[in-house]
Amino acid sequence: MTELIKTGVEGLDSILNGGIVKNAAVLISGNPGTGKSILGLQYLYNGVDKFDQGGLYLTFEETEDDIREAAESIGFDRWNEYVEAGDIKVYDKRTLLRDGDFSSTLDRILDDLQDTSYDRLVLDSLTMFQLFFDDEKEQRQYLLKFIDILKNSELTSLLTTEQSAIFPETDIGLENFLTDGNIYLIQSPAGATSNRYIWVAKMRKQSIKNSMFPLEITHGGIKIYEQAAGFSMVGESPPWFGEETE
Repeated sequence: MTELIKTGVEGLDSILNGGIVKNAAVLISGNPGTGKSILGLQYLYNGVDKFDQGGLYLTFEETEDDIREAAESIGFDRWNEYVEAGDIKVYDKRTLLRDGDFSSTLDRILDDLQDTSYDRLVLDSLTMFQLFFDDEKEQRQYLLKFIDILKNSELTSLLTTEQSAIFPETDIGLENFLTDGNIYLIQSPAGATSNRYIWVAKMRKQSIKNSMFPLEITHGGIKIYEQAAGFSMVGESPPWFGEETE
């Protein structure tokens, strides 16, 4: 029987029919401001807070203080406590970029991951990760190596990536094909405001609810609504992407 890792995000585990397959690497794609980083923080925080599963947070763009402030501002009040206890370990931009030679830094981080006793990992973001490589071949080699080590280390991982297009089918990159699952966060303009949606497009080894569902970001993180009636929607209903799928 396939073992699933619960995200603890309200509504998401139901859409995933129980959670994410253990050891999977899942790509979280979306425009800036759609909630990718919040989802990553929430996934790690819930891991410790609800399921006694430690996590690693890798960021190329923020300092550890930035991450703590972001986590606490959204309602993850015990974030710093969990970091100080070692339940969450943060590799921030100062740690990841201090060697100057990124290949050496990445090799060191990959060595650390192989020795880890943690259960979850978030990389924020894969977009920055890929900028360090000269061509697509090198990107592919390191990304495959990185994902293999995550799996061998029994880490269930979320990898965020920036997406320039509003709708995902117009902007599909190499990373979409190398990961086990693709989740899109979409922000659609609606007059003076905007609507937010989540679409789980692919998950290997498990069935999913393959429609687009509304979400909101509140104090306490992301909430997803399987029934649109539970969400204060503005404008038209979201597009529909099909039935449950394997």
